[in-house]
This record gives sequence, structure tokens and C-alpha cells, in this order.
Amino acid sequence: MIMYVIAALVVVGLIWLASSVRILKQYERAVVFRLGRVGSEARGPGLIRISPGVDRVHTVSLRIVTMPIESQGIITRDNVSVDVSAVAYYRVADAIRSVVAIENVGSAINQIAQTTLRAVVGRHTLDETLSQTDAINQNIREILDVQTEEWGIEVTVVELKDIQLPDSMKRAMARQAEAEREKRAKIIAAEGEALAAGELANASDVMMAHPLALQLRNLQTLVEISVDKNSTVVFPAPLMSTIQELGAFLARETAAVGEQAGTPSAPPAPAPAPNGAAQPV
Repeated sequence: MIMYVIAALVVVGLIWLASSVRILKQYERAVVFRLGRVGSEARGPGLIRISPGVDRVHTVSLRIVTMPIESQGIITRDNVSVDVSAVAYYRVADAIRSVVAIENVGSAINQIAQTTLRAVVGRHTLDETLSQTDAINQNIREILDVQTEEWGIEVTVVELKDIQLPDSMKRAMARQAEAEREKRAKIIAAEGEALAAGELANASDVMMAHPLALQLRNLQTLVEISVDKNSTVVFPAPLMSTIQELGAFLARETAAVGEQAGTPSAPPAPAPAPNGAAQPV
């Protein structure tokens, strides 16, 4: 009988010892209630000891929690109906307050995040909602952080995840974007025409100061035309006049050289009249 009693006492002692020891992970903290009253601070991590039957342990995780905020139907300040969804990240900053101050902290943050999302987006126009997402995210986070601070929760990040627009609004925005692109294209084309006109004006000034520059340009144009292997080449009238003037100049130079050498030379041939006019005999 004594052996049975000793064995029973050993088993009871082992059970009591096992129930009085808890092992907490690095990211966990234990809020211990002793006879209904919470201790001065959370325990852990590692090995902690409690009194079975007297202490009640509530384990809290300190890791960041990802909480999706379901899509909300919101009317913006310019009376456009949009569906906005977001995601929030929060973590427990004070384990005791997260247990004592509120019953279900995850559900509470989800509900207040939905109402805050509707309130903040409703104060902005559609264009502001689409272009100022960073400012809206920061505003929502600050509001949530103030409200959840007394619960021992810190909201780290809030991000707008998706903004759904009505089909009519999508078509209107597509037409607006197309018109904007056409406006930019016309402005760029007009700027190009203005620059081209300026360069042409500069070129005309140069040709007025140097008439042979125009003739050289005509010759270059003929070279470009000949590359295409056309069967017909049209010579502009100013070019023909230039060729006649060059011929008369060469004839006069030849006559002058002959006179200096003392050899008779044939009189220079009269230059043909421009535009096919007859020369006097």
C-alpha cells in the first residue's frame, strides 16, 4: 500500500510540475491572470512558471498581422461611386492592454479600418483618389494608429489595394486620355513646324547673301533625283540660266587668255537668251 501511495504522489507531482511550466516562443508573450488580476508585465519568452489552479495564461503574438480590408462602396467628393479595397498591417505593442482593453482586437481593427477607409476616401475627389494614394494611405494609418493606441496596437502600414470604377467612368477616362494624347501630338507637330520655319528662314538669308548657295542646292537636288534612276529629269529655269552664265564666263576667260598669248581667237559666242528668247544677229 505504501508503494502505491508513493507512486500516486509521484504521478501527481509530475502532473503538477508539467502544468506549472510553460515554454513561450521568441515572438510570444504571456499575460498571466492570478485570481483574476493581471500581473505587472507580460512574461516571456522562454520558460515561465505558473501556479496551476491559481493562474490563467493568455498567450499573445507580437508578430505583424496582415489584415485585408474588404471592398467598400464609397462615393467620392465629386459624387462618383467607386469600390475600394485595402490592406492593413498591425502588431501588438502592449500585450497586456491588447488583452485587457478589448475583447477581439482583430475584429475591432477590421471594423474601424472599414469605416476610416470610407471616411477618408469620401473626402477626396476621384482624381485625388487615383493620384494621391500615398497621402490617403498615410492619413488612414494615422487615424487608425490614434484610435488603436489605447488597445496596445500599432498600425504600421495601410495600402489601398484596388480601386474599381464604373464602366461609364472608365470609358470617359479613356476618351479623356486619348484627347490628351492628341493634344500633345498636335503641340509637338506645331513646335516642329515652327522650328522648321525658323531654319528655312535662316537658310533663305544665307542664300540671299550668297546666290551660288542656291545653285549648289539645286545641283544637290539633281544628284538626289538621279539616284532614283528616273527616265526624265526636269531642270529648273534658274539652273539653266546659271549654266548659261557659267558658259559665257568660261568663253570670256578663254578669249582673254588667247589675247594675252598673242594668238587670235574666235570671238566669244553670244550667250543664249533666257527662257528660249532669240538672240540678235
